[in-house]
Amino acid sequence: MSTEPETTEQTGPETPDGATEDGATEAGAVREGAPDAGDGEGTDAGTDTDAEGGTGKQLSEAEAELAAQRLERERIERRRAERKGPVEAGAKLSGTAADLLAAVRAVESGQKPVAAVFDEPAPRRPAAEPVRRPQPAAQPVVPAVVAAESVDEVRRVLADGGAPDSLAPQAAAALGEGAGELLRADPWQLLRVGGVRPEQADGFARALLGAQAGPDDERRGRALTGWLLEQAALAGHTALEMGALTAALVQRGVPDADTAVQNAVAEGEALVFQDALDPRAPEPAEDDEEGAERPVRVLVGLERYALAEESLADGLARLINSVPKEDGSAPEWERAAEAARGSTAELIRAAAGSGLVLHTGGEASLAEPATLLRTASALGLRAWAATHTPTGRERFARLLNGTEEPGAPTPSPSTPGSPATIGSADADPSPDGVSASGAVTGGGTPDDPGRGDSTAGGVTPGGSAGLPVAPVTTLAGLLAGAEGPGRDADGALDLDLLVVLDAPQLDVETAALLVESLPDGARLVLAGDPAVLWSAGPGRVFADLLAARVCPQVASRLPDPGPLGELVSGIGIGELTQVEAPGKEVVIVPVRDAGEAVHRTVQLVADSVPRALGVPAEQTQVITPGHGGAAGTRALNAALKERLNPGPGRFGGFDPGDRVAYSPAPGRTVPGQVVKADADGLHLSCAGVPVVVPKERVEQCVRHGWALTAHQAVGSRWPAAVVVLPGDAAQALNRPWVYTAFSRADRHLSVVHGVDQALPKAVAEIPAKPRTTRLPVLLATQLPPAT
Repeated sequence: MSTEPETTEQTGPETPDGATEDGATEAGAVREGAPDAGDGEGTDAGTDTDAEGGTGKQLSEAEAELAAQRLERERIERRRAERKGPVEAGAKLSGTAADLLAAVRAVESGQKPVAAVFDEPAPRRPAAEPVRRPQPAAQPVVPAVVAAESVDEVRRVLADGGAPDSLAPQAAAALGEGAGELLRADPWQLLRVGGVRPEQADGFARALLGAQAGPDDERRGRALTGWLLEQAALAGHTALEMGALTAALVQRGVPDADTAVQNAVAEGEALVFQDALDPRAPEPAEDDEEGAERPVRVLVGLERYALAEESLADGLARLINSVPKEDGSAPEWERAAEAARGSTAELIRAAAGSGLVLHTGGEASLAEPATLLRTASALGLRAWAATHTPTGRERFARLLNGTEEPGAPTPSPSTPGSPATIGSADADPSPDGVSASGAVTGGGTPDDPGRGDSTAGGVTPGGSAGLPVAPVTTLAGLLAGAEGPGRDADGALDLDLLVVLDAPQLDVETAALLVESLPDGARLVLAGDPAVLWSAGPGRVFADLLAARVCPQVASRLPDPGPLGELVSGIGIGELTQVEAPGKEVVIVPVRDAGEAVHRTVQLVADSVPRALGVPAEQTQVITPGHGGAAGTRALNAALKERLNPGPGRFGGFDPGDRVAYSPAPGRTVPGQVVKADADGLHLSCAGVPVVVPKERVEQCVRHGWALTAHQAVGSRWPAAVVVLPGDAAQALNRPWVYTAFSRADRHLSVVHGVDQALPKAVAEIPAKPRTTRLPVLLATQLPPAT
């Protein structure tokens, strides 16, 4: 697996595979010290109002996300404290062995006589169910307040070092108590502030320390080690190979890279692991020739992600090894499976007897988890589903309640007023704006953010009266307690079966928190399309589990219908094929440069698609590889705003009616619309939920949303999508990006094409960038391969 230093260095706000493109933070804001988009602790969006408009009865999306992160941090701190505490001999023993050791110590110390300890054994009692460690229920998040004195002290140190004083609040929050004193003693600690780069920290250190600030300074080596590991996490790695890390340190002028890593490990700023290349291979026998050892690879990682990955492996092993609760008898499960067909029946049988099941497939395959959920509910199980986004939640709720058919094209919201189709002279004045090569995946009605009523018990699909409330939540809301069944007395989620959709979007920290929140005997089904982009946060949980083969896997045999389904399926296996699209489901629009790409995109969204297909501009989503550049999201959003909702942008560049992308936490994007702005902040409507973003958070959390990156769009679908591929985006393309972008369309896909042969090359030859993770090794040491 490649972990070359260049991988971590090149990832940035303009790179589609970089985690930083997923949030709403502008590249410029990052450089000015905005919270790092890959750091789950880097946002304080919990100050947003809740879904009840600030009444406190229900957590907002931001508060829900932050509450989940707070629980994860508390759990990691508990494990860190356990690691730092003294370890007595026998502390790792359990059961009878631990009891015997305690008895021997009691006798040896004279606390108890021998007869009192080693008496006639009492009759054996049935083993009790495993006792879970209690977990606190999610509470509303109160953002940490940094003392003004601490901020002022940091501001003085920054001024002395020639750094912008605007970094003071973030530096004080990142460094904690005594931040000013710490920063003056170790100027390279400035690297802990998101967006600060090594060359900037070096200049700051020279200004404060003078000649003492050399490249061989121990403090610099330690800080750069931590910074490189943080950059690796932004690129998706949970650890780096030792060779890649030391090479990157040498590249940045550290003369003794090995010592720098050792110092970071000694200070507890990083951890070292020796993972066997084949963890299931037997240990060398004692009589083997001297020096025989199992081959290993040496990895270095941050404690935060190491503990999350270990906790995730432990929790998954617990689920797999526990027997699912017998809430429904085996004959009833079998009858339900016999009533279904194909891969749906396979999924029901797998879930009946396994604590963990993986389900793969495209959009049409969502019908199978929906059938499983209905079956489990009919058998008396408390069954729930969780999605990545609010729009995905409402879409699945409609499917679950039978108001939307999987794989059916999204019905047109209006009858086209003209017989012209896209690509004709009437619909598109450019003579070369023709050609169809496209397709429609299964859909349903468009994701309407104004629909649905998010409640603690689920979502009323489509806002239709008389329909039952569907047991569907967002994952962030479920973990924070803002949605879903709540938690039992032990702190576990009060459910028997959980289906997590959009499973490729699970990073290690969220997955660890999820698995630890499940009660013993619960069933977990992770469902998703393995061909889409991986999570914004570190790890590749779903892909690692598929490769580990430690639990049942069910591959759906329900294909996505129509020309779009055919096109996207081909991309998934590395083939960009030309498909028949009689209804102009896909149109290729060649362009010569970025300026023409922007012009043609605005024309498609505002005129051609609405006139030819009856899909209004507000139901068409533009997708492009990055935020920067002449045809990135910023340039496209500016042009689209000027055409669709012109205005002075009185509040941070926004006006009522603007489409926006709201990022309640790094790596998560919720489409919304500006309602108004006042002294409280920017008022948004996101999936029908009112959100107020304080004015000091608007620049970091909100950007215009007519155009998104593919990472921001994952988990949502629209009736029409316009994918913009300007010439300067060729290096950013790979197969998962193209697959994700093209599959966001339900009815129509327009491709504004300016990358020539780079597109088929990306599909055929460029897979996802590799990520270094430890989860497969950790699972292999605990679980045998599934049969």
